[in-house]
Amino acid sequence: MSNGYKAGTRLEKILAAGKFAVTAEVGPPKGTDPEPVRKKGEKMKSACDALNVTDNQTAIVRLCSLAGCALLKQVGAEPLMQIVCRDRNRIAIQSDVLGAISLGVGNFLCLSGDHQKFGNHPTAKNVFDIDSIQLIQTLKMMRDEKKFICGEDISGNTPMFIGAAENPFADPFEFRVVRLAKKIKAGADFIQTQAVYDVPKFARWMKMVCDRGLDKQVHILAGVIPIRTSGAARYMQTSVPGVAVPDEIVKRMKAAEDKGGADKKLKAEYGREEGIKLTLELIEQVKQIPGVHGVHLMAVGWEEAVPGILEKAGLLPRPAVEAG
Repeated sequence: MSNGYKAGTRLEKILAAGKFAVTAEVGPPKGTDPEPVRKKGEKMKSACDALNVTDNQTAIVRLCSLAGCALLKQVGAEPLMQIVCRDRNRIAIQSDVLGAISLGVGNFLCLSGDHQKFGNHPTAKNVFDIDSIQLIQTLKMMRDEKKFICGEDISGNTPMFIGAAENPFADPFEFRVVRLAKKIKAGADFIQTQAVYDVPKFARWMKMVCDRGLDKQVHILAGVIPIRTSGAARYMQTSVPGVAVPDEIVKRMKAAEDKGGADKKLKAEYGREEGIKLTLELIEQVKQIPGVHGVHLMAVGWEEAVPGILEKAGLLPRPAVEAG
């Protein structure tokens, strides 16, 4: 990198040191109360190397990612700001990035964004002035060349650790590695993948990644979504684009719940226990796949389970990194 840039954020230092990284998601509230974000940050800050603050996920209006990142900073957690292309043009995006850096945010994740038809304002106009790959290029230009898209200079320092998302399970399967290579060429430093349930297929994708040497050019964090109920597993299987949930996982969650009989509390308890067991198995399996540099836990609505899951997975305490 230019400008004498050195690893700055905790997440960046962990990955640069060859340590297995852990990130997780924080879903902001549909309102103005800052406490939900602060509480989630307090619970997870020592268990994770960075916490993603989602950007109006599923196109539902929530507290903005920038504010969520600032709130996490207040409690000593390391934020990772998500930015979607759906809602802002290049002027607003670059402005938000400047604002985030000025508040001490150093990790960014570049996303296209879920279509607004899935959210609570389905008739809203989308923007998509730039796409996710162009967004990566924009942040890289702002960091390395200290210039805006228009070519004008940026004043002040612009340290950024730039991330992107990738879905190893979307069709056409063979194209997913080509798209990953484009994101790396655009400037992505790390990748967080869509949730992994079909481990053999994910392993095939990772082999293609390694065969092209892409694992040496970018840090890949495998996505894991802890499941609490068979209903949630079935919903993701049938209604969440890009998430491949094998039938045996749905059946496994249902069988666990059935042990509770007609007792709703017992059914829920057995479901949560099986969900945690499944999550631990997935983490252990992806850890063994060459080229995987970490995991990204997406437990939105169940954040309190994250520290316990990571402890049982042998990923706590987190490694120390050099202050700076």
